Formats: sequence, C-alpha cells, structure tokens
Amino acid sequence: MASLLELQDRLIEYRWIEASRPGAADLVMLHEGLGSMSLWKDFPERLAAATGCRVLVYSRHGYGGSSILTAPRDTGYMHDEARVWLPQILRRLEVRRPVLFGHSDGASIALIHAAEPTAELSGLILLAPHVMVEDVTVANIARARVAFETTDLPQRLARHHRDAQATFRGWNDIWLDPAFRRWNIESLLGAIRCPLLALQGREDEYGTLEQVEILRRAVAGSAVRVLENCRHAPHRDQPAAVLDAARDFIAGLNAS
Repeated sequence: MASLLELQDRLIEYRWIEASRPGAADLVMLHEGLGSMSLWKDFPERLAAATGCRVLVYSRHGYGGSSILTAPRDTGYMHDEARVWLPQILRRLEVRRPVLFGHSDGASIALIHAAEPTAELSGLILLAPHVMVEDVTVANIARARVAFETTDLPQRLARHHRDAQATFRGWNDIWLDPAFRRWNIESLLGAIRCPLLALQGREDEYGTLEQVEILRRAVAGSAVRVLENCRHAPHRDQPAAVLDAARDFIAGLNAS
C-alpha cells in the first residue's frame, strides 16, 4: 500500500518492499520520464526477491499519485531531482548508502546524484540512461507527442497518473524544447566513485549505444551490458536478464 511523504509544497507517494536478506543494501527505484510507482508493476517485488534487498519505489513530483505538476519544467529539472529532492527523500525515509536503480530519466537522475560530493551510495544500476540528447531521442519523443494527440495514450496514462495531460506535457515539452538539445551530463561522470552497472537494449528507440559507451569510458570500473532483442525498457523486454544482472551486481557488492 502506498504512503505519502510531505516535502515542502508537495506530496510524494512511495512504498517499501521488505528485504529477505538481513544486511543487504536498500535499492531505490527511479522511474522513467513517463513512469510512476504503479508503472513498475510487479518488477519491484521481483527485484526484491532476486536480490534480497529492501526496495523503495516512489513517484516523483508530477507523476503517479504524487502532487500534480502545475508549471512547465525547465532544462535543469533532472538536476533538481538529483540534488534537491532525492536527498530529502533519502534523509526523511532514513535510507543510507542505497543502490540507485534508475530507468531512462531516472537513470540520469541517479548519475547526477552520484556525481555530487555529498552522495553516499553503494552502487548504481542503470537501465537505458541518458547522458546527452541525440537526434533519435528527439525524433521518437516527437512521435510520442503525435501518439498522445491521436491515440488512446492519454487514457492509458491516466491509469497511472493523477493528471495524465500535465504529466505528459511536463516530460514531452521540455525534451522537445530547442534549449534542451544542449542538455549533457558527461562533464559530471568523472566524479562518480561508486560501482556502476549500465544495461541498454540494442534496439533502444530513444538512444544509441553511445550513451552507455560514454559511461564505460568516463566512470572507472563501470560495467556495461548490451541486451539483444530489447528496446528502451529492459525490465519489460528482458526482465530475466535484468534481474540476473542486478542479483550478480548486489552479490558483488556484498562480497567486497
């Protein structure tokens, strides 16, 4: 069952899946740009079972059952999530040295947070991270706008968000803003010191493999896996491979 955390002017929905192995690091799941707590479906439970970790799932501001977005996002919205709001959530919920498990926008937020000098993390597991804006990303986000305007996508999103229109526009409008083409976090990556595992589908429609190759080059000791027959959501397209990789990554942390 979801709980609500009050943070300044917003309410954040969250829930815990309890650990099955005492002493395991907490896993904190950070959803994609149109994601929410409920859109993970049963994957948090499967992740907890595979790793033995306690898992925290929440919806960011403007998503799911959290407070509705009432103003347009700006180009620094992921930096704000990583540097302002995520630390408050971790502190309020007494989460110490977690592994951040991020997908897409959530993976980028995890990277920005990990680069902060005050970050205290055990590791990062990243699915389809963005470290820069590519032509293929923008092209497919533009196609998503057409789908939102011409298909039942608003009704499908409304099952998971309090205000599907505000959620979609908050994500889509900023990614299609010409100013956002300059968004790039490559300069931050060298500051990351925790273990990192990145997974990306070879058929990812929102980014090329250069996204994870940049991580491989920039972050010392990082591990990268490319998944076949997989698009932008590895946990949906190749769940067994993601769960196996997460289990092995957590086991390696526990052994070190």
